[in-house]
Amino acid sequence: VQLQASGGGLVQAGGSLRLACRASGFTLEYYAVAWFRQNPGKERESVACVSGKVGRLVYADSVKGRFTISRDNTKDTMFLQMNNLKPEDTAVYYCATDLGSRCDRSAEDMDYWGKGTLVTVSS
Repeated sequence: VQLQASGGGLVQAGGSLRLACRASGFTLEYYAVAWFRQNPGKERESVACVSGKVGRLVYADSVKGRFTISRDNTKDTMFLQMNNLKPEDTAVYYCATDLGSRCDRSAEDMDYWGKGTLVTVSS
């Protein structure tokens, strides 16, 4: 099982970025996969999740209305479209899964992590 995240970068406040997370070793559509983010000295927090099978979408309150999670089952790839970015969105973003189907899981429950991708939002 491997997850490969990409798409981070530097953007001005109000701008947009799209992150991608390509899965290998398992079929993405059957499992919940989530995005987390972390800043130095802070806990890793959940940002968004798409559940397995039915594809229910779950968002942290801080990103609702600005971020959209989606997946392309034909490419085993999950995306995070981030619009109206704010400086407080600056963090290293990770995709992760515990190969379960539910989204009500914490970072500690995740078994597989992609390498993080840095998102920096300047004011």
